[in-house]
Parts: sequence; structure tokens; C-alpha cells
Amino acid sequence: TGGGKTGASMAFALEHAKAHGLRRIVYVIPYTSIIEQNSAVFREMLGEDCVLEHHSNMAPAVSENPDLAQGRQIRATENWDATVVVTTAVQFFESLFAAKPSQCRKLHNLARSVIIFDEAQMLPVPYLKPCVAAMAELVANYGCSAVLCTATQPSLGSLLNRYAPSLSLRELCPNTAELLPKFRRVTFQQEGALSNEELAARLNRKNQVLCIVNSRKQAQDAYALLEREGRYHLSTLMMPAHRRRKLNEIRERLKAGLPCRVVSTSLVEAGVDVDFPTVYRAEAGLDSILQAAGRCNREGKRSPLESVVHIFTSESGSPPLFQRNIKAANSALRQYAPDDPGAIKAYFDALYQWTGKGLDQKDILGQWERGSQGVQFPFRLVAEQFRLIEQHTTTVYIPTKENASLLEELRWGQYSRGLLRKLGPFGVEVYPQHLEALARGGHLEWIDEECAVLRSPDLYSEETGLTLEPEEGQALFG
Repeated sequence: TGGGKTGASMAFALEHAKAHGLRRIVYVIPYTSIIEQNSAVFREMLGEDCVLEHHSNMAPAVSENPDLAQGRQIRATENWDATVVVTTAVQFFESLFAAKPSQCRKLHNLARSVIIFDEAQMLPVPYLKPCVAAMAELVANYGCSAVLCTATQPSLGSLLNRYAPSLSLRELCPNTAELLPKFRRVTFQQEGALSNEELAARLNRKNQVLCIVNSRKQAQDAYALLEREGRYHLSTLMMPAHRRRKLNEIRERLKAGLPCRVVSTSLVEAGVDVDFPTVYRAEAGLDSILQAAGRCNREGKRSPLESVVHIFTSESGSPPLFQRNIKAANSALRQYAPDDPGAIKAYFDALYQWTGKGLDQKDILGQWERGSQGVQFPFRLVAEQFRLIEQHTTTVYIPTKENASLLEELRWGQYSRGLLRKLGPFGVEVYPQHLEALARGGHLEWIDEECAVLRSPDLYSEETGLTLEPEEGQALFG
């Protein structure tokens, strides 16, 4: 971690595309939260006009001829007609398995591309086999080159060889053993179980510290126990516009040596450029632990002994989603130290072995194989089932002075792709159980089944985002 992979991978892609006559570079990122950061780096390297962002929070550019500019932007976005395309893993893979023309319109432009999968360890385990099979197909039959870019490389070699036996797999940085001592920047320490109060007491004793937990609720609870000066909370309960603002404040305080205590969910792990002297990480998969360590002594200015990553067990436990990853991590850590090169391979081998048939949870590949026998491919069924984000969420827009006119357009039914993209930075994705609580309390103004506007401004804080468990009992009578 912290080895300059973003710039290095793009430099390789440019040289590789030039050497082999490839047409474009597609950069696939797991989270929207880091797309803008990476896109800014690429624009600085390559120029403003070369880079196209395609994700839910991206509004079309404004120009003197807005209709024409937005028309071009929409066409370019649908077609991926740009030298460098930066997109999310959700957008990329769901387009490959889509049945809608608007989603499939970009597919011809993937041929003869360099495709970089940033933070490749984030490929979703329940869809790992179909994702790897799609990768192998693009390389074997569509003239693409794929680069898996991560500090915690997943064990995908056997799957890639299964789906495309003729593929050659190559490590672009073969002398990792020699480089390892230069990148060993932290010391790991197991802390056992900590209550929220014990955790907060430890964080309060540090001038600058980052704590990463496994749920949005625990992030809010731990934040509430921190001393007020220099405390920060980061989670997807905050709208993207506020998260960006807080991250900028955090970076400024870190540089200035001011008190800065941050409690975050895992969103800060994947490629977010911050550097803390101390990190606390709730037990998780080994890839998450190592990515968290990448936020500690990132710039290598302190000795590893002064830069400690504390691994702890939360008193409230971890969500069921994390249990298999934690079990695989514990198995690997019984044999290796966390930063031993053998640990990450042992972790992914155990994780994939225990997941078994769950690596293709919806039997996507089986459906394709059966469909091919009668030339009756189940395009629509597969498109409906291939959803990288399993649980459906609803967007709740948070009213601000900045978006008042945009929300008014939304209320009047003036839907457009451009409007929804402009509103993207002001939306929070809410899961059904929490949405139901907000709706029961009369806190939502429904626009349609897919989105609502928060009616109770006191339920949103710029510091902690949306309150998940509002008090009920409010009602409106006409």
C-alpha cells in the first residue's frame, strides 16, 4: 500500500497501449468515493479532455451551449467514447451482463482496450466466477489486456486459467520480495475485545488517529464518544459532497499537526490518500486489515515501531457479511504475520475454498452454459440476477441551499439524466429496514419508488450524516 500504484498503472497502460496499438484505457474502481480523486490525478497527467468519468455522482459539464454539451456528454458516457474512461466495478460488470440497449451501447468500445481493475481484491465474492470469466473472455477474444492492481492481490490465477487456458499471467513488479522491506511501514498489534467506551478512551489519548469499523451505526456511536476538538466521522450515511469536504479538512489538519481523530467505515480503505500515525481496525478480512494499514505512515516519514495498527474485536460483534472473511483472516494469521507475503495468498485461498459454489451464487455461468446448448441465452434473467450490490437501496436527497432549485425541478417531474447526476452529491443510499423507519415517522417526501427527499432536516447532520433510527410518531393530516 502507498506505493504509487495509481500513477504506475496508468503509465504502464499508456506504454502498453502504444506498443500494441490498443484504443483506450478503462480504469475500473470499486467505490464512487475515490473516482473523483483518481480522475483528478489522470486529468493532471493527461489533460482535461482525455478523461471521461462514468458514475452515479457525475453531472455533465456546463458550457455556453449546455444542451449541446450535455448531449455530447451523454453520448460519450453511454458509448465510453474517450481515451481514458474511469468507471465503477458495478457499472463495468453489470454492463457486460446487461440486457438493455443503453447499458450495452458501450460494449464495442471495450474491444482492444487496456482495462485496469484497481483494488482488485474488492471483486465481489458471490459473483467472482462470472466476473473472472468475463475478464478472461475480454482478453482471450476481444483483444483486451487486463491489469489487476492492488497491494493485496487475490488468488485468481486458477480461475483465469480455467476460463482461458491460453492466457499468459505475468507479475508486472516481479521483485516484490526485494521491495518489501522498503514498504514495511507499520507494526501490527492484536488488542482483543474493546467496548465502545474503551475504544473511545484510547482514541482520545492520541493526537491523530484513524479508527475503521464494520458498520455505519458503530461509526456514529464511537464518534459520539470522542472529544469534540478535531473529531471526524466518515460513512456513506453522509452525502458525497460532505464526505469530500470533511476529507479535505482532515488532510489539512494532518499536515498542520492539529488534533485529528477520525472514525470511519471501510470506505476510507480503498485508495483514499490520508496518512495517520496510528490506526485502529475492527477485525475484518485480511485484505481490509492491510488496506487499513495503508492509511498508517503512508508517506514513510516515521519508523514502523512508531506507526502501529491495532486490530480489535468490537463488543457489538461484526455484521454477518464479515464473518467468513474474519474466519479466513484468522486462519491465515495463525500461520503468518499480517504483512508476510504468504499471508494474503493463504487468506484468499481459504476464503475461496470455504465459499465454494458461492463464488457464483446465482449460477450465472451455469445458466449461460445451459442456454448455449439450445441457443436460448437467458439475457434478461441473467441481467436481473447479476447485481453486484445485492440489497436494493433507495436514494434519499438531503435538502441544502445549493440544491434547492434542483429539488424543485425533481418535484415538478422534470426528470433527466443530467438532473439526477447533479443531485448525486446530495443523496444518501438507504436500506429498506431504515427507509421503513424514516417513512413511518413521516420524515420522507416521496418523489417516486426510487427516491425521496428528507422532510425532517434535524435528522441529517453534516458531521454524522443521516440518523438511522429516528423517533417515530410524527404524522401529517390533510
